Amino acid sequence: MLKKAVGPLPAIVVVLAAAVPLAAQAPDGRGRAEPARSTRGGAGAGNQYTVYDDATLQRGKALFTAQCGFCHGANAKGGEGGPDLLRAVPVLDDENGNLIGPIVLNGRPERGMPKFSLTREQISDITAFLHEGIRAAAQRATYPLRDIVTGNAAAGRAYFNGTGKCSTCHSVTGDLRGIGGKYDPVTLQGKFLMPRGGGRGPFNPAETGGNPVTVTVTLPGGKVFEGKLQRIDDFDVALTDAAGEYHSFPRKGDVPAVVVHDPLQAHFDLLRKYSDADMHNLTAYLVTLK
Repeated sequence: MLKKAVGPLPAIVVVLAAAVPLAAQAPDGRGRAEPARSTRGGAGAGNQYTVYDDATLQRGKALFTAQCGFCHGANAKGGEGGPDLLRAVPVLDDENGNLIGPIVLNGRPERGMPKFSLTREQISDITAFLHEGIRAAAQRATYPLRDIVTGNAAAGRAYFNGTGKCSTCHSVTGDLRGIGGKYDPVTLQGKFLMPRGGGRGPFNPAETGGNPVTVTVTLPGGKVFEGKLQRIDDFDVALTDAAGEYHSFPRKGDVPAVVVHDPLQAHFDLLRKYSDADMHNLTAYLVTLK
């Protein structure tokens, strides 16, 4: 809501200075009806979300983009000089515009936000748009996943055997035999994009198909220790050797010399190379392996 603002703005949009509720107005003859209150719990006023009609949300989005998008971004998640409004306390705590309105109408000159001459209805629509954004963000984990098999299976097969070099470690008649029937497409895609279920982390010794992450530590005197990696960071490295003995070594720069052997390294390297088409094509190919 700021075309000229430059400083951080913790919030934006909502009712009149008199703090008269805006979102729950009776029909005004222009299609604005009182929105229904959802019974779903969550963040926001009263721990409930208001359900707005599409027309209200479209008006609010158009107004917000035109008046506020320059500073706060078209989706209200932050832009040039303006903060993410979907995380701003006044917006999160707002009830029917009681906090947003005064900010919009009075501005925050000390933070670079000017006053806006908007009507009661316009503020109400923008408020609805922001509230819907908060609801969508809070309930993103409940969204139904659509069919992700949108790629080309033939192109995925070519990638598997060519550019991706997947066939150098995997076999469709061996370890991947029947994998398309074992996992649904969403899980299957996650298996090669995030083989540890959420990123590598600090080398917590995750099992990787029966092969753990191992490490070789060479001390300055030449003595070598090898074993299953237990922990590694900038300050120390720890391992368990073949005899089951635990060893921990302090690190200072490149001393001692440490070499990590990760069976999943190829997957992590590919994360920097995949195109969107590569990921979808590979998924489309893998689901055919039944």
